[in-house]
Amino acid sequence: MPVWLREHSWRQTLTAVYLSLPLRGARATPANIFCSEQYLKVSIPPFLFEAVLYAPIDDTNSTAKIGNGSIFFTLYKKEPAMWDSLTLANADKEKLQYLRENAVLKAQEKAKEETEAKKITKQEHKKYALEATMKLEEAERKRIEDVKEKERQKVAKELELWKNQQKDGDKYKSIQKKGALHQEIEPLKERKNEKNNKTRIPNEGTSKTRLKSAKGCHGSSSIFSQNLKEEQLPAPRAAATIKVNFTPRVFPTALRESRVAEEEEWLHKQAEARRIINSDLSELEDLKEEEKNPDWLKDKGNKMFAMGDYLGAVNAYNLAVRLNNKLPLLYLNRAACHLKLRNLHKAIEDSSKALELLTPPVPDNESARVKAHVRRGTAFCQLELYTEGLQDYEAALKIDPRNKNIEEDAEKIRHLIQGTMQGS
Repeated sequence: MPVWLREHSWRQTLTAVYLSLPLRGARATPANIFCSEQYLKVSIPPFLFEAVLYAPIDDTNSTAKIGNGSIFFTLYKKEPAMWDSLTLANADKEKLQYLRENAVLKAQEKAKEETEAKKITKQEHKKYALEATMKLEEAERKRIEDVKEKERQKVAKELELWKNQQKDGDKYKSIQKKGALHQEIEPLKERKNEKNNKTRIPNEGTSKTRLKSAKGCHGSSSIFSQNLKEEQLPAPRAAATIKVNFTPRVFPTALRESRVAEEEEWLHKQAEARRIINSDLSELEDLKEEEKNPDWLKDKGNKMFAMGDYLGAVNAYNLAVRLNNKLPLLYLNRAACHLKLRNLHKAIEDSSKALELLTPPVPDNESARVKAHVRRGTAFCQLELYTEGLQDYEAALKIDPRNKNIEEDAEKIRHLIQGTMQGS
């Protein structure tokens, strides 16, 4: 015979119902919970809880949190209204049986539809991936063809430019040859004129005129050759690429929006912490070189934690802390191990030490500060110090206000505090 769970507490708003169900020492998993639009069942042998709800709910968005010896349900109403009670009143056995069977049938149909929808979605994703791959290949082929075409055009232009330069060079050489012949013929003419002048009476006027004309011809040939040199075009300048480099920054925020002083202080503290190694421990002489590295020990502790070896992870973090006691992540990860081992006071100490080292508060350490507040708040709640735990959860929400999980946990803690105050 099942033992019916009668003890429960609930409260409501216009849009949601919050239900808390104590487990009496039993251990629950999501497989023990069944919820439909108007039927809720929790079966943890030998305990059983069953409720035919007063009105339909949105079972898709509703949630159930298991922890601290209870199950906390958040049930969202389909229609905003205040319920007179949690369950239907004066419902006979036939109606209850009908609602149970109808809920099971709907759940089976919904599961079947979800399976079919997943299958269709998977096929669509495969089709989309194939189309995307084909588009990428087509774009790559087009890009290669464009590059080849640009190279062909570039080579054609360079060849045409080379041909034009060759033509200009040939023209210039022919003009230079003509100028040289002219310069060679001119002295011969002058010598012939001198011989003729000796045989006849020299005429002063004609001689001066001839000298001037000879000088003029010589000058015209030099000017002509100089003009040819000026008309020759220089070779085109070679192409170049200008590279623009931006100042590297560690933090993602823009320099005009960042808190430079606090960021520089945080980076300086992290660099100093990684340089500090307490090498005066005599028992470290037998360790390997990599075992004296706090970062290597931290990674080893993380792997042990992922495998469920929490004691081994704590030992690795302990040695890393002895080597370097200024790294906040060592305390933060060790606090997670202490939570798993139920060493709640040590978890609070390590979380507090991590928060002390995670100063000043900058965007780079936001995630670590949220984890430290949540882990310390969880330890406080497991020690039934709900007020202190709520303060830590609210501090985490100030840092990360969009985290729905932290918001729901904070709401649960408020509910527990109200229940404790009402019981007292």
